[in-house]
Amino acid sequence: MARSSGDALPARQRLLALGSLVVTAVLSLTVVVFLLRNVLLLAVGVLGLALTVGGGWWFVTERKPRRGWGILGLVLGVCLVGGAVIGTVSRADYALLRIGITVALVVIAVVTARAALLPDLGAIDAELRPDRWRPRHPVLLCNPWSGGGKVEKFGLIEYARELGVETVLLDHGLDLAQLARDAIARGADCLGMAGGDGSQALVASIAIKAGLPFVCVSAGTRNHFALDLGLDREDPRKSMLAFVDAAERRVDYATVGDRLFVNNVSLGIYATVVQQDSYRDAKAETASSLLPEILGRQAEPFDLQFSTPEGAEVGGAFLIMVSNNPYVLGPSVDVSQRDSMDSGRLGIFAVNTQTGAEAAALIALSSLGLRGRDPHWHEFTAESFEVRSHSGTAFAGVDGEALDLPTPMAFRVHPGGLRLLVPESNLAVAERRRSRDINVRLLMSIARGVPPDGRPAVRAGSTSEHLS
Repeated sequence: MARSSGDALPARQRLLALGSLVVTAVLSLTVVVFLLRNVLLLAVGVLGLALTVGGGWWFVTERKPRRGWGILGLVLGVCLVGGAVIGTVSRADYALLRIGITVALVVIAVVTARAALLPDLGAIDAELRPDRWRPRHPVLLCNPWSGGGKVEKFGLIEYARELGVETVLLDHGLDLAQLARDAIARGADCLGMAGGDGSQALVASIAIKAGLPFVCVSAGTRNHFALDLGLDREDPRKSMLAFVDAAERRVDYATVGDRLFVNNVSLGIYATVVQQDSYRDAKAETASSLLPEILGRQAEPFDLQFSTPEGAEVGGAFLIMVSNNPYVLGPSVDVSQRDSMDSGRLGIFAVNTQTGAEAAALIALSSLGLRGRDPHWHEFTAESFEVRSHSGTAFAGVDGEALDLPTPMAFRVHPGGLRLLVPESNLAVAERRRSRDINVRLLMSIARGVPPDGRPAVRAGSTSEHLS
C-alpha cells in the first residue's frame, strides 16, 4: 500500500503543498508583525494566564483558608487576560477585517495542506476491492449495560441476526474472556465486540492470540478506539457492516506487561483518584477532596520514575500517559485524538511540576508555543518504555480500568498486530484522518516532488489469503 520511493507525485499534489507553504509563510509574517505591535498587551495576557493557572493550582491543591488565595489569583488572572484581549482589539485599526483575513489564511493553509497529504483514495479502493470478503462464522459479543444500553437502543442483536452474525450476550456472573474463547471453540472465524474500550481490548487480545480478525462495534460511552479508527460512534450499526463487506486494516496495539490496551494507560493523579470506591458515583467530589492530599504542599512526590530517549532520569511525575500511537493533545484527554493507528510508536507525555509557580510557568510557555522548553514537561514517542517505582507497585488506569500493577512496568507497541475488519468506506476515512498530521517537513518534501519517507498509506492486509 505504500507508494514506492520512485513513484512520481502528481503535479496537483505538489502545487497544493507549495501553496500551503506560501500561505503559511504569509500567515507567520502577519502574526510576527501583530505581536511586535502589541508586545506589552501580550505580556499582560501571558501574566494573566500564569496567574490563572497558579490560582487554579492553589484552588485544587489547598484547603481553606489558603484556597481563597487561589480563587483570588483565578479572578485576577481572568481579568488581566480579558483586559489584554479587549485592549488588543480596540487598538487595532480595522480589527474585524484583520481577524477575518487571519482566519481565512489559516483555513486556506490547513485545507491545502490536507489535500496535498491525502493520497489517491480511488486508487486505494481499486487496489483493495478484490480482497473484500465475508466471514463464514462471525460472532459478536455484546455488553448490554455499556453506553447506557446502546445494544438494546440500536437493536444490535436483531440487526446481527439479519446479517447472519451469531451474538453472545454478557450477563451477570459470566466471564467475557471465557465467552470469547467458547465462541472460538465453536468455530468462530471472526470476533466482534459491542461495548466500551476495556471490553474491546479484552476481546481483541483473544482474537490476536487465536489469529482471528476483530470487529469493533462502538457501543460504549466514549469509544475512543472507534473514534480514532474513524468509525461512526453515533450509530454502532454502521460498524457491523464489516461482518458482511469487510476490508482488513492492520493497526497497532500496545501492551503493559502482558496486558493489551488499545487506547492508553494513565499513571499518577488520575490513576490514584479512580481507585477510590466513591469515584464512580461522585467524580467531582472525590477529586476535590483527594487532590489536596496528593498534590498539596505537604504531599510526597509521586513514586514514579522513567528515562527519556536522551537518557535523562525523571522522577516525581504526577501525570504520565502512555498511549497506543501518539495523541494530538487537546484541552483534555477526552477531546484529544490520534490521527494514525499504525505509526508503530507509543505516545508518552508526563508532567512533574510540584508547585503553583511551576505549573503557571509551564502554561505560560505553552501559550507561546514553547511548552517543550519547560523542564517539567516531557513528550516523546518510543517503541518501548518503562516506568519504575521504589515501592514495587503503582496505580494505573488501563483503558479506563483501575488497576494496581507491579513495577517496573514495561510498555511495548506491536506494529500492525491487530487484524481489524472495517466497512470498506473506513479506509478512505482513515486516510483523511492521517492527512491531519501536518508539518512543514512533509509539505516541503511533497512540493519538491519527493514522496515523504515513513508515511505509507493505511496498512491493509489481503484478507483472501487468511480464510477461503
